[in-house]
Amino acid sequence: MTATSKQGEYQQISGSRWGERDSSRPGAGRVQFVSVLKKTLLLATLVMVLLAAARFYSPATAGPACLPNCARQDLRGGQYAGASLRDGIFYRSDLRGADLSNADFFLADFTEANLRGADLSRADLASGVLGMADLRGANLQDANLRGADLRGADLRGADLTNADLRGASLVGAKLSRALLRNAILTESDLSQANLRRADLSNAVLLRANLSNADLRLAILDGANLEAADLHGAFLP
Repeated sequence: MTATSKQGEYQQISGSRWGERDSSRPGAGRVQFVSVLKKTLLLATLVMVLLAAARFYSPATAGPACLPNCARQDLRGGQYAGASLRDGIFYRSDLRGADLSNADFFLADFTEANLRGADLSRADLASGVLGMADLRGANLQDANLRGADLRGADLRGADLTNADLRGASLVGAKLSRALLRNAILTESDLSQANLRRADLSNAVLLRANLSNADLRLAILDGANLEAADLHGAFLP
């Protein structure tokens, strides 16, 4: 065997042994484990981001086909929970028993609409128009009715527990036997409203206008009536 071939064989063996020695160095497996862990965490984070994005951009529940103008439509028992119905026109529409929970009705017009027994819990009706609407027995728990126009609306027996009615107009509204527990009625206008036997326990009526309102037999336990206008009102 020549000197050159022996030298090459030595280098090959030496390189092989060095590779074995390198792979068996203390901490090599640990480094590999950390690398795999980092990749796994990165993949998990990516999956979470994609799921969150899918949830955020998922389309809202479809509303009625008649949108944006659903005036005088028969929508009884419709299933529109979580739908975006902003600026929708529901003038004199029949929505009895419809599921409208969590729906977005910002600036929607429900003038003289029939919403008797409808589920409007957690719905956004801020600045909405519900004048003369029939809301008897409707579920309006946790609904946002800030600045809403409810003049002359029939809310007898409706559940407005925890509803936000700040700045709302309820002039002449029928609220007998309505549940308004913990409702926020700050600076709302309830003049000439019928609140007989209504439950206003712990309601906030700060600076509310209750002039000429009928509050006979109403429950006002814990209600905040600070600076409220009770001129001419019929009190319990």
